[in-house]
Amino acid sequence: MSLFRFFSNDIGIDLGTANTLIYVHGQGIVLNEPSVVAIESASGKVVAIGKRAKEMLGRTPGEIKAIRPLRDGVIADFEITEKMLSSFIKRVIRRKYLMKPRILISVPSGITEVEKRAVRDSAENAGAREVYLIHEPMAAAIGVGLPVDQPSGIMIIDIGGGTSEIAVIALYGIVNNRSIRIAGDEINEAIVIYLKKNYNLLIGELTAEEIKMKIGSAFPMEREESVEIKGRDLVAGVPKNMKISSAQVREALTEPIEAIIEAVRLSLEATPPELASDILDRGIVLTGGGALLRGFAKRIRHETNLPVYVADDPMTCVARGTGTVLENMNAFSKVLIKSRND
Repeated sequence: MSLFRFFSNDIGIDLGTANTLIYVHGQGIVLNEPSVVAIESASGKVVAIGKRAKEMLGRTPGEIKAIRPLRDGVIADFEITEKMLSSFIKRVIRRKYLMKPRILISVPSGITEVEKRAVRDSAENAGAREVYLIHEPMAAAIGVGLPVDQPSGIMIIDIGGGTSEIAVIALYGIVNNRSIRIAGDEINEAIVIYLKKNYNLLIGELTAEEIKMKIGSAFPMEREESVEIKGRDLVAGVPKNMKISSAQVREALTEPIEAIIEAVRLSLEATPPELASDILDRGIVLTGGGALLRGFAKRIRHETNLPVYVADDPMTCVARGTGTVLENMNAFSKVLIKSRND
């Protein structure tokens, strides 16, 4: 086995709408980059990928455009996704292995057959020997270290950039799940719309994300905060500064947060009674970047009367889960989505 390991290396990929994380067998998470590609409009030539490309969002000259090739957790631009994956894989594998890697990629639980094929094909074209898929909530639960093999129910909410995944897991399977395309991106978008509608102030995607991270919240805070923001006055057409408070941001986020909570409610309603009583004892585990929004766990607890916990380092749970599965492929074979070659 060790000789085989020398010839090839297995990698787990959390291919996210906002960020792509890569886990290399035996090394842990070695890459965490924004899923953004900057290209020259005329030639289609790639200028930058990852962090450098994200810095260009909303700031590029006419001849360069920054693209996010994944939307709502699935591939929106096949060619660009392939280039991005290929670049990331080359970065982490370099040339020290003689065989192409086996790749395990996490995908939203609501993914269609066509979307699955797109993920597989782009990974194969980017240099994979074999491609396996795993549902994001399952990977997140394994990454947190939850006993997915047990008959008792586990509820996990994974809020990413493009999708929020709510799943009840037992005996290596997803008993019921809801995958809604409302997550971090919609939360950012809600801030942009709120400022435009109420204050005639236009801000970019990066500014909205910054506001969310600095003072965004889903539940009233003990001490409300405020932050100075810059944008363009839509009436006068000139740059303008204004102060926004955490209470205003919370008001802006009402719709997307309520949509996620409604999905949690519907998921709980569809859960068999025996598993529902397990969730009452065990609580709900919150993972993904959205879990970092202040007061989100408290808000879900308030709405459902169930204990809610935020996982340690919620943003890396899915990637860590893909790593755990790779380290023990035989034990976790039941959680893999069968590949077309199987």
